[in-house]
Amino acid sequence: QSVIQLFVNRLDSVESVLPYEYTAFDFCQAAGEKRPSENLGQVLFGERIEPSPYKFTFKKEEKCKPVCTKVYDTKKPEDKQKLDFLKKSMLLNYQHHWIVDNMPVTWCYDVENDQKFCNPGFPIGCFTTEKGHQKDACVINTEFRGEDTFYIFNHVDIKIFYHVVEKEAVGARLVAAKLEPKSFKHTHIDNPDCTGPPMGISNKATGEIKIAYTYSVSFQEEEKIKWASRWDYILESMPHTHIQWFSIMNSLVIVLFLSGMVAMIMLRTLHKDIARYNQMDSTEDAQEEFGWKLVHGDIFRPPRKGMLLSVFLGSGTQILIMTFVTLFFACLGFLSPANRGALMTCAVVLWVLLGTPAGYVAARFYKSFGGEKWKTNVLLTSFLCPGIVFADFFIMNLILWGEGSSAAIPFGTLVAILALWFCISVPLTFIGAYFGFKKNAIEHPVRTNQIPRQIPEQSFYTKPLPGIIMGGILPFGCIFIQLFFILNSIWSHQMYYMFGFLFLVFIILVITCSEATILLCYFHLCAEDYHWQWRSFLTSGFTAVYFLIYAIHYFFSKLQITGTASTILYFGYTMIMVLIFFLFTGTIGFFACFWFVTKIYSVVKVD
Repeated sequence: QSVIQLFVNRLDSVESVLPYEYTAFDFCQAAGEKRPSENLGQVLFGERIEPSPYKFTFKKEEKCKPVCTKVYDTKKPEDKQKLDFLKKSMLLNYQHHWIVDNMPVTWCYDVENDQKFCNPGFPIGCFTTEKGHQKDACVINTEFRGEDTFYIFNHVDIKIFYHVVEKEAVGARLVAAKLEPKSFKHTHIDNPDCTGPPMGISNKATGEIKIAYTYSVSFQEEEKIKWASRWDYILESMPHTHIQWFSIMNSLVIVLFLSGMVAMIMLRTLHKDIARYNQMDSTEDAQEEFGWKLVHGDIFRPPRKGMLLSVFLGSGTQILIMTFVTLFFACLGFLSPANRGALMTCAVVLWVLLGTPAGYVAARFYKSFGGEKWKTNVLLTSFLCPGIVFADFFIMNLILWGEGSSAAIPFGTLVAILALWFCISVPLTFIGAYFGFKKNAIEHPVRTNQIPRQIPEQSFYTKPLPGIIMGGILPFGCIFIQLFFILNSIWSHQMYYMFGFLFLVFIILVITCSEATILLCYFHLCAEDYHWQWRSFLTSGFTAVYFLIYAIHYFFSKLQITGTASTILYFGYTMIMVLIFFLFTGTIGFFACFWFVTKIYSVVKVD
């Protein structure tokens, strides 16, 4: 007879960003068993999986089996503190997350339009206000009516679905585990029968309060569900896959529109200009240069703050390759939600290993901008952007640690992350930079004049700022629906599994950023403004500002987060995402523009 072990994960809430470990609450504990080991991604995401006192024997049904009884004497301060913590968690609607055979134990209930929603967690309890208003999960039972009362779900009915496998030696495989939370005030605590009124704890209750925890378990054979598709019922109840196709079509229309514009400019204007330009043989005709060809002597003039730009490009390249590879693996199904923490682990490891391209790109561009201080360049590439991210992360961690949350990363893991950064990433960046500086500077198709040319007065549309603000709108328009799902999966604890869509959106984002930047770059060159380097980076990088505005809107319109610590954490983590996104989109814009400028000036004959 095989024993089925139930594991418990951290508890979290939609109304607070702080998850807590199971042991932080005064629930029944499994004595002295060792915890399953966790990977880096799980630790970073605050998952803390531990064994629970709930153990079942396969096919052996239990009815109202006691687990343990907790007694609180409100006169004792430590008991009162434990009870208050439980009450506060019920008020904030904290959810249990239980795991059987690496599957979440779900609580399925009907929502509007006769659809079933399967929640991969269930609440600790619920609260009825002084006016008798039933909050959150209290609506499931008409008996939860006591005013100013907490109802704790101290009983669970667990149903385990299995699928018999004939061919193999294994007798059966578990394909789903569902439960229903219930509340009973057990009259005979030593011999509970799971009937009678719910376990209400009045807010004003004093004296001795006993909470008895019990469970019932039943087994049901399920022939239709195969083991491979056992996650489907959870994912199907997650909201709105059909919106995705709509958003993809929407994005594709934007891309086609931009591609048409870019192609038109390339063919019509450039082709005509170049043909006319290359036909002039006599020097007097050369007086009639106009538009973008006038600036050929200044187009490759090094930008101001070239050091910073080259460092950003290095870090951006690192993020770009990391995102591409991670999403590619996720598309192939290596990083599914069943494989806990794999996505984050994969991203972190890739980022560490991609130090070499970062150092190489930063060094190549810094050298082509005529920079001499190569040591400063390498050090900044290794430490500037990762340092900002780490500092932000560290401050957030201090807040979590101060709040006693399970998401606070243990000291050992922090040391491990620093070791990965200093001992692997930094040396790799140095190697990349060494090869980057050893190569000759990038060859430009036209020579740069000694004296910089005067830039004429610009109209409103070709001034840098309006162009930069316009440049971010289109790429953002392509991604904002996906962004909603990603933010939901991070903050509303829903599962994100649509990596195919995400990969498609990623490709569309790269194309849109490139095309929007090239278009604007061309207009600026026609207006004889040759400062394209920083502007191309900022034009597509401005998408990150729209991302930030969207995240603020999402916080106020969609989330019910309360409390200062939670708010600080939300914005702290959002800033990390915004910075990464800025480097990522900015780098795409710069490379697109660099390719475009090199292309068009290499076909012009210059005496």
